[in-house]
Amino acid sequence: MHVLILGGTTEARALATALHPRVRVTSSLAGRVAEPRLPAGEVRVGGFGGVDGLVAWVREHHVDAVIDATHPFAENISFNAARAAATAHVPLLALRRPGWVRVDGDDWHEVASLEEAAGVVGDFGWGHLPGRSPRGRVFLTTGRMGLAAFAECPQWFLVRSVDAPQPPMPARTEVLLDRGPFTLEGESELLSRYGIDVLVTKDSGGAATAPKLRAAREAGVPVVIVRRPAVPEGVAVAGTVGEAVEWVGVVGVVGGF
Repeated sequence: MHVLILGGTTEARALATALHPRVRVTSSLAGRVAEPRLPAGEVRVGGFGGVDGLVAWVREHHVDAVIDATHPFAENISFNAARAAATAHVPLLALRRPGWVRVDGDDWHEVASLEEAAGVVGDFGWGHLPGRSPRGRVFLTTGRMGLAAFAECPQWFLVRSVDAPQPPMPARTEVLLDRGPFTLEGESELLSRYGIDVLVTKDSGGAATAPKLRAAREAGVPVVIVRRPAVPEGVAVAGTVGEAVEWVGVVGVVGGF
């Protein structure tokens, strides 16, 4: 049985480890990170060339099932995977870690897009604390690919990403290159050291980057959080690696493997 796993997320790597070597596993990475953490099994890097390219690859390599374990905000590849799986007549599962849940004390402001987030970062009463800039200081943790949405914002931005971002980006930006998992102590110290007024993040879920939310809650820092897009209609969804492994087992039995 040959399973194609799309994505280089923590869950994707854990799933590859759980399946390999009992099942032939190929993990497909987008190639956006210079030094990705490689999963078990076979690995390919780069795009497929759209839906038709993915269909051709699935057929050429005799893929029996596809698991979309991409980042919850990798909307394009998820919809391409849904269309390709339907065309190639192979089963598809979306592996999605649960989103974060608001708790008492959180000051969350949910928005639908990065553009909407950029439009509201100026709504939080900048300069309300001693020593803070009247234009505000924003901790932006939405990844390096979406900085263009904030390019016209006058605030000062601390941008954290694995690899260095490229323009366009806000004029007043400091880049912090780092990779999770992060700790509560480290996130709290960072908010204090940089005098952060507001945190902007996507609802990516997971434990690796969740400490920033608790740090913001304890420091009284508001959070602008971008809601995740929906999984394509009709695609089965698993919330854990264990559920995905069970799904592969069912597909294998049905397929006669």
